Amino acid sequence: MFRGTSVGLPVQSSFFVTKNRVKWLQIAKVVMNQSIENKVKSRIYGHKGGWCFTLRDFADLGSPESIKISVHRLSKEGLIQRLKIGLYYYPEKSELLGAVPPRLENIAHALANKYKVKIQPSGAYAANLLGLSEQVPARMVYLTDGESRKIIIGKRQIVFKKTTPKNMSLTGKTSGLVIQALRYIGKDHIDEKKINILKRRLSEEDKKILAKDAQYAPNWIIKIIRENLIGSANG
Repeated sequence: MFRGTSVGLPVQSSFFVTKNRVKWLQIAKVVMNQSIENKVKSRIYGHKGGWCFTLRDFADLGSPESIKISVHRLSKEGLIQRLKIGLYYYPEKSELLGAVPPRLENIAHALANKYKVKIQPSGAYAANLLGLSEQVPARMVYLTDGESRKIIIGKRQIVFKKTTPKNMSLTGKTSGLVIQALRYIGKDHIDEKKINILKRRLSEEDKKILAKDAQYAPNWIIKIIRENLIGSANG
């Protein structure tokens, strides 16, 4: 009787099979990364120049490694520019200035998305947004429901300042912006000129919402809102 024998591939053939398999896996990985890179590029093109983002903005398109590789390549190509580690922007192009630096506001919102937090403009920045101050602050302070942070971009700063849920209850609303701006200006510095600026700035719908949201403000701000800003909108 003959004993059963196992016939395997020669050692050399086995080597080539393994080598070819590795090669095809490498090719497949390159093709996959190219596909993801095209998706990343398409999403970038879907935004206007000045858009700021982090790798988190592409998390649904592929693995963290493939996203990182794609963004790095697009940065080397010059399509996007890196502000700091993990933070990029799609530059707005100017014939005179070339790539225009992004607005701090765009950077702040990209970081808020990265850290999964809400932010509310406050202080001098809130006053500037409403036209109550002509000076554009180099240090922009946002209230946040997350951790306090300071982010330095060149000579400018973005500050996330942790605050109470009450202060964050009006996030994203014009009424929240008004209350924070008035806090910054102070009770003794609210004059007729500033009141008139706010009146012109606020729509009738804004005033109606402000009338309801005034409850979240200090008493002296509630008085200013009711007596000087909302007028007939409260009726």
